[in-house]
Amino acid sequence: ANIIVAEQNDKVAVVSAMSGITNFLVNALEDKNVALDDVFSTFEERHMKVANEIFEADRLEIFTKEFNQRLDAFKELVADKENWNDPFFKDNVSSQGERFSSLMLAHLITSMGYKSVALTAEDAGVYAVGNPLSGSCDLKKTSIDMEIYVKPLLESGVIPVITGFYGINEDGKPLTFGRGGSDYAASAIGNALDADVIEIWTDVDGFMSADPRLVPDAVVIEEMNYSEAGELAYFGAKVLHPRTIEPARMKHIPVTIMNSYRPENPGTLIHNFRRKREELLKSVAMKADLSIITIRSGEIAYRPKLMAKAMEKIGEVDAVYGLSTSLSTMAFLVHNNDVPLALGGLRGIDFEDLEGIDIKSGVTLICAVGDDLLDRNGFSGEVFGAIKDIGANIEMISEGASDVSLNFVVPTESAADVIKVLHSRFISGGQ
Repeated sequence: ANIIVAEQNDKVAVVSAMSGITNFLVNALEDKNVALDDVFSTFEERHMKVANEIFEADRLEIFTKEFNQRLDAFKELVADKENWNDPFFKDNVSSQGERFSSLMLAHLITSMGYKSVALTAEDAGVYAVGNPLSGSCDLKKTSIDMEIYVKPLLESGVIPVITGFYGINEDGKPLTFGRGGSDYAASAIGNALDADVIEIWTDVDGFMSADPRLVPDAVVIEEMNYSEAGELAYFGAKVLHPRTIEPARMKHIPVTIMNSYRPENPGTLIHNFRRKREELLKSVAMKADLSIITIRSGEIAYRPKLMAKAMEKIGEVDAVYGLSTSLSTMAFLVHNNDVPLALGGLRGIDFEDLEGIDIKSGVTLICAVGDDLLDRNGFSGEVFGAIKDIGANIEMISEGASDVSLNFVVPTESAADVIKVLHSRFISGGQ
């Protein structure tokens, strides 16, 4: 709250749930033996414990009244067993934490002498499209409603506190943006309001040159362009929701990542400018728990319809992290948990002259990020030479699709050593 009120310009706060609440609700949904009374009791206790610590008696009384109204609505939602059959029921339950954290923060700001109001996505007009648990913000529709419901509040000196993590679909049902989706919601709301800057306040100092648990001398990256940040967020660094960058990029809105526990630190600034730098790489990250699915079929490269059908079936999984083709093979990189779904889809295709489908588990994707990598002659050879020097194999390569990243797959047991050698040769030693 202190960080919010310290900003002199008009501002909107977008909040996630209190720590641990979303996991608590998701686990409760998945536990068939859970006692709902215990769930609501624990949910209430966790929130009221904080409320009792931060509010004086008068403000606590006002907050508690509104809190109980929302809690009653939550209980009614869960008590109606017909709701459990709704495809968006999990979205509704898992996004409840934001409805209560936004209420608490708005009351805290008000208690500090400022005007503030808590808005749910329904109140503010945050719209979403897509399938349950994996929505995307409808930026155009959200922008129209923000003009009506949010901008007048800003003009009257009110600080709106809006729920993150979810929007509402065309039927008015909550649709979540995926885990960590409050970052993305903040970026989407910033886009809708034509914000001057989008500040992401979290518990880390910003993007780092590597995971400091693997590389003790890793440093905070003070400046990145949108492409670099987007690659890191998608392929490994757990600093931002992977889609946070795009709404900001669309309107050239700078994004800052700041540590709420160390607000004096500069953090990471993400913007549209691309400046020439001397260092070869800016960061190396990894994504583990992956598998390579390889289709072997004679001259598959000359059968584009078959390739398209295979890609369509693979596209049913949550994410495909890499694709590689040759004359007679297609290889896809997916999460271990998605292998059964991917195989089920592929085995339903009539492959003529199918030689087999191979699975290689225990692999990790390495993402090496730096600007204008395609213009650096021989750079990929230097990277792969460094990996060869430590005796690691490269299982799959994805190069050329982006000029800011070089992505490749190594055995999981070699991943940590690969990160260390790349950081040593091209970041620590390349500056």
